[in-house]
Amino acid sequence: MLVPVRITSALVDPALLDLPWSTPLEEWPAQHLVALPQGISRHIVRFVRLGDYVYAFKETRERIAEREYDLLRALERIDFPSVEAVAVVADRQTEDGEPLESVLITRHLQFSLPYRALFSHTLRPETMSRLLDALAALIVRMHLTGFFWGDCSLSNTLFRRDAGAFAAYLVDAETGALHNKLSNGQRGEDLEIARVNIFGEALDLQAAGLLHESIDPEVVCEEVVQRYERLWHEITYEQAIEREARHDIEGRIRRLNELGFDVAEVAMSSIDDGRFLVRPKVVDAGYHTRRLLRLTGLDAEENQARKLLNDLDAYRAESDLIDEQQAAHRWLTEVFEPVVRAVPANLRRKLEPQELFAQIIEHKWLLSEKAGRDVGMRHAVQSYLSDVLVHRPDEQAVLGVEVPAVS
Repeated sequence: MLVPVRITSALVDPALLDLPWSTPLEEWPAQHLVALPQGISRHIVRFVRLGDYVYAFKETRERIAEREYDLLRALERIDFPSVEAVAVVADRQTEDGEPLESVLITRHLQFSLPYRALFSHTLRPETMSRLLDALAALIVRMHLTGFFWGDCSLSNTLFRRDAGAFAAYLVDAETGALHNKLSNGQRGEDLEIARVNIFGEALDLQAAGLLHESIDPEVVCEEVVQRYERLWHEITYEQAIEREARHDIEGRIRRLNELGFDVAEVAMSSIDDGRFLVRPKVVDAGYHTRRLLRLTGLDAEENQARKLLNDLDAYRAESDLIDEQQAAHRWLTEVFEPVVRAVPANLRRKLEPQELFAQIIEHKWLLSEKAGRDVGMRHAVQSYLSDVLVHRPDEQAVLGVEVPAVS
């Protein structure tokens, strides 16, 4: 028997109405569920497949679900790295008329994993370092946006591989708030919350035997704050520049671009000793991502985009092509697409195409260094497929349950 519910949704899918809303989420039958790894949560969370997509369903109070839905939708409009809100299902009740909590539905982020699922063995120091870099960059980006998280942690973050590093995405926004600008006190409160939460998560990993013996949980929680503060300073500090060294302004902007941040404008003022005070206005991360998307239509993470653009620029130089758009089109059709098509169908769920190409570039460089000559892309692709990719676990589908590919 279908029990009436109220659905507020950005997704027009009648299949939502056919789900067993009169049953507590914890008791949903396996036929509706997809087994995917999930982080630690205070709520009941289940993954459900509808058509070609997988969604995360979270039971919570109606007011909280609606607020988080609205906040995630607002973050999506400003292109912030977070999961996509899909629907809120309210007015749920059992067939006997007992009230049930509302459900917030978000789209599962493909090729992403919670931090614990990244490690089937002991967490190595260099892996933890890359996670902390990704989390620090995410917090800096959200603070530049005016977003106060209120629950910064590894558990509330999803990670995607990004050309040897990680890209971090916000998952849980129920304690967040979006402002025009954050005060130093609000930023400090977020950092203190991050410090406490990450200390607890590192202790949890240590107790489970997943933390390398050289990693100190106290050091880990301090590290993310220190990395945040270094990045925040580089992005926001006011720089004094000599009049005859105005090229330093361009150098500052170039360094910010290398960090992945776009500069909208530069504020300059003169000071008594004849120097200029310069402060760039950083608008958002994603400098290389946006350039790659503009040139090729490929949507990639920031480090992936940087590596692909380097390969594109090298191709352009070798081909003596002056026009950037023409070079990008030829690189896409003559280099990138043939590499992706070379991957057998049974291996395509291992990595997304942009990460695959970035790793093949790195593999080609290693082979060339070893051989003392350029081994060529064809040899690098075949070597990577047979020696590396075939041994990797699927990251699009995990725990033995396949997720249909999205066209």
